[in-house]
Amino acid sequence: MTQKLVVIGAGMASGRALEHLFEADPEAYEVTLFNGEPRGNYNRLMLSPVLSGEKTYEEIVTHDDDWYAGNKVRTRFGEHVTRIDRARRTVLTKTGETEYDKLLIATGSMPFMPPLPGKDLEGVMPYRDLDDVNRMLDVAALPGARAVVIGGGLLGLEAAAGLRLRGMEVVVLHVMGHLMERQLDPSAGYLLRKDLERRGIKIHCEAQTKVILGNNRVEAVALEDGTIYPADIVVIAVGIRPETRVAKDAGIEIARGIVVDDAMRTSDPHILSIGECVEHAGIVYGLVAPLYDQAKVVARTLLGEEACFVPVELATKLKVTGCDLFSAGDFAEGPDREEIVFRDVARGVYKRLVLKDDVIIGVVMYGDTADGAWFLGKIKAREDISACRDTLIFGPAYAGGAAPDPMAAIAALPDDAEICGCNGVCKGRIVSAITEGGLTTLDEVRASTRASTSCGQCTGLVEQVLAVTLGDSFVMPAAKPMCKCTDLTHEDLRRLIKAKELKSMPAVWQELGWKTSCGCHSCRPALNFYLLADWPDDYVDDAQSRFINERVHANIQKDGTFSVVPRMWGGVTTPGELRAIADAAEKYNVPMVKVTGGQRLDLLGVKKEDLPAMWADLNAAGLVSGHAYTKGLRTVKTCVGTDFCRFGTQDSTGFGIRLEKRLWGSWTPHKVKLAVSGCPRNCAEATCKDVGVVCTDAGYNIGVGGAAGLDLKATEPLTTAKTEDEAMEITVAFIQLFRENARYLDRPYRWIEKVGLDWVKERVVDDLEGRAALVARFDHSQTIYQTDPWAERARGGEAHEFVPLADLTLRAAE
Repeated sequence: MTQKLVVIGAGMASGRALEHLFEADPEAYEVTLFNGEPRGNYNRLMLSPVLSGEKTYEEIVTHDDDWYAGNKVRTRFGEHVTRIDRARRTVLTKTGETEYDKLLIATGSMPFMPPLPGKDLEGVMPYRDLDDVNRMLDVAALPGARAVVIGGGLLGLEAAAGLRLRGMEVVVLHVMGHLMERQLDPSAGYLLRKDLERRGIKIHCEAQTKVILGNNRVEAVALEDGTIYPADIVVIAVGIRPETRVAKDAGIEIARGIVVDDAMRTSDPHILSIGECVEHAGIVYGLVAPLYDQAKVVARTLLGEEACFVPVELATKLKVTGCDLFSAGDFAEGPDREEIVFRDVARGVYKRLVLKDDVIIGVVMYGDTADGAWFLGKIKAREDISACRDTLIFGPAYAGGAAPDPMAAIAALPDDAEICGCNGVCKGRIVSAITEGGLTTLDEVRASTRASTSCGQCTGLVEQVLAVTLGDSFVMPAAKPMCKCTDLTHEDLRRLIKAKELKSMPAVWQELGWKTSCGCHSCRPALNFYLLADWPDDYVDDAQSRFINERVHANIQKDGTFSVVPRMWGGVTTPGELRAIADAAEKYNVPMVKVTGGQRLDLLGVKKEDLPAMWADLNAAGLVSGHAYTKGLRTVKTCVGTDFCRFGTQDSTGFGIRLEKRLWGSWTPHKVKLAVSGCPRNCAEATCKDVGVVCTDAGYNIGVGGAAGLDLKATEPLTTAKTEDEAMEITVAFIQLFRENARYLDRPYRWIEKVGLDWVKERVVDDLEGRAALVARFDHSQTIYQTDPWAERARGGEAHEFVPLADLTLRAAE
């Protein structure tokens, strides 16, 4: 007979326990899952990349609705269990009672909030779950927002790095003398501090917080020494405590956490517990690796099998992109201990081994952590290292004095060496999966073993195991470098610019090992755009790294003259604008005035020396550049819509003008054209644009990825918006997603072919919070770059160099 299992808490530990349970016997239990959060299991290790913008919430979901439905789990998300009635074997919520045969308590931990004056002010918050992240992002979206993070441990530094990547001014207050003192020695802590300060994060160690200042909302943090740091948000990350209240109220044995035996049973044999709320043999665990080991034991215990939780040696890594840190074991000083230390100041590399009786008992590494798994294996095995002591610090590639081999480190690892600490996957398991399952790709290994599916820190190791196991048959997927100056692809460059916080071309050339001193005509325009898109507050546009048309703000023609295209919002003009265009055409002897396909007027054959004066006249009449030359928004084509057409269903003209005024001046990887048709008759030809909107009685059908140039392609349906404002938000979010992710010179349809329309929909349509963040980042960028270049020149502001034709070296690339 199927038993009833009730689980309190849908976190990573209980989620993994359910996976093991369903794999072993999917019919053993009817499962009801309660969770205080209004969502299911997601990878909390990846909250930091979500905060920084490197990942979205959808990308870190571990169990989605389909998984729960497929395993017949009754989900009760957003519903708190208020009491456990052990005598009647029921749990109680506000909505009623639920019976159980077995109960699994996985309530996790709660953040420790020190009793500081002002801790209850609005804007003061912990950093534990997705709701905390969303609250931080709301403040981070405000221009000039400032954050103070109290706590320089793992969570505090990950929060600080994420908020800094969102553009906030960040100060970290840490009570101890160096950061992460539980995991790092002072030397490694110093290198970590230097790295974070280079990213623009201010570090204040030995900081004694006195009070959080503000009326209803936080305004500043004051220290005992009188220092005051202004703050729009204060993140407190000074530690966690096991969440034991519901278990304690039920009379279950509690010490620091819920006390469990080796089989993960509590003092009540019908109740098990797992995760950060648990205390086993006097220890409370806060890292995911031992919790996943507990999950295996819980599943076996629930199935009536013998199982025993055995703690393992743990390693620590920091999930801040670009900060390579590893520590494990006991690295405290002592009279009975020896040290082997390696320092490379120029590279920022530090390695320290702590030995006792010729056994490694502790390791701290910063800057180069590739050998971390090898050292951790030796700590666990308590291996005598006297035979290789002289070369030990250099890792397995030099073991026994051998010459270094790039793959020797992985080849030298024993089968029981841990590769993925989060999921407890050893090298032997990966090798077996590859050889027995015929696996040839990283994704196949992930699906089979779960290695590299949590924090992602071990991805490189998993790939190396794959390469060593397959030998000559392993083929690394080829990636074409962006140009002759580098071996990096466009995608690698975009990732590294963000990860390493490179905010200038010299920084990229120096840090990423460019083969030439200052780039070439192929990489400079792309690099210029990527820096503009990623660092709108810090990077200044480099005119010399733009194509000819963008450098002179006009389209060059075959005879060396130029075309001038004033902007007509949504294709609408006025008699005054037409007179100004006619006057300019006559005054500067323009050979041809032509109506373009984008519903504008093109003045062709303008002499280069006449461009500044012509644009001064057009600006004076209220006309701005149509950006017909740019990698950015070109036009928003419209039909007359409901104002005049008897078939119009929505105000397509008005909406098109709104779109154009919102989007103009935005730099994008390639030109972007939009159209809005007032009805399905599609007079504005919206179904072959980069973004096309077709209005109906029910709303706005939005399509993307169309083309009508060298390639002819209809748009693909993105979604239907019910209101004009919703259609606006979706369109802006799509453009920003394109800006942040596409390869330079890829039109939207080329980019969509690479990433997939489903990927785009997940971020622009399904994820409302992510969509809002995209819109906020776009609007912030527009406050900086939405200017008319000719009007800016007339005001005496910065403008691109107006260089002689002989110097236009980028012309051919156009």
